[in-house]
Amino acid sequence: MAWSAEQYVKFEDERTRPARDLLHQVSSIPDGPLYDLGCGPGNSTELIRDRFPVYLLTGIDSDGNMLDAARKRLTDIAFEQGDLAQWEPPEPAALFFANAVFQWLPDHLDVFDNLMDALLPGGVLAVQMPDNLDEPTHVSMQELAEDPRFSLFYPKGWKRRDPLPGPDVYLNRLMPKSGYVDVWHTVYYHRLANAEAIVEWVKGTGLRPYLDVLPESVRQDYLAAYLERIRAAYPPLSDGRVVLRFPRLFIVAVKG
Repeated sequence: MAWSAEQYVKFEDERTRPARDLLHQVSSIPDGPLYDLGCGPGNSTELIRDRFPVYLLTGIDSDGNMLDAARKRLTDIAFEQGDLAQWEPPEPAALFFANAVFQWLPDHLDVFDNLMDALLPGGVLAVQMPDNLDEPTHVSMQELAEDPRFSLFYPKGWKRRDPLPGPDVYLNRLMPKSGYVDVWHTVYYHRLANAEAIVEWVKGTGLRPYLDVLPESVRQDYLAAYLERIRAAYPPLSDGRVVLRFPRLFIVAVKG
């Protein structure tokens, strides 16, 4: 799946706000290396650098386009390519920070287990994941993928990413390895210019797997049908703008 840093940063302020909110809940960390997992174009990495300027910080991402953008943005930070399903740090870490990446890994609970084992005592696993598959943006994506006009282009067995488990699942998994663990949801209400802006937003993230499957000629028809659904699902406010409701799940686990 190809990602576009240029598309992603069209809404950088809105996308960075959850990372800022997550980092605000990291009160202290021990001496040791820090890792921004799924660093993307470096917007979250910049927050971590500014918060902990004397620590060794490394950004990890699987996508070359994102890493190129991050390296141009932050020339003083090391960025490395890695698949988070298998990646391991070279030494115990003080912080694993992950903003909007682990929702793409079906087995991320197992990854969390390994990351907790790789933390220093007092080290922190801080994670934010979109929990929005029931929102009209994502319901419409899936319904159109099942529409006869487009369904023949999706491989047999193709499906969207898995929904996130409930908070109790994360708590039960992390408590045995944590001296402190907190899990919560925050719902953001982003005011965007119009329905077209919502489509541009999701083209940088959740819509990409659906579009990547389609040939260019069919992709435009899909986008037109998707925009029609988004217009119906997100009526304009009195000023003409629309509200994108966006639930996100947060996790902060401190190793005991």
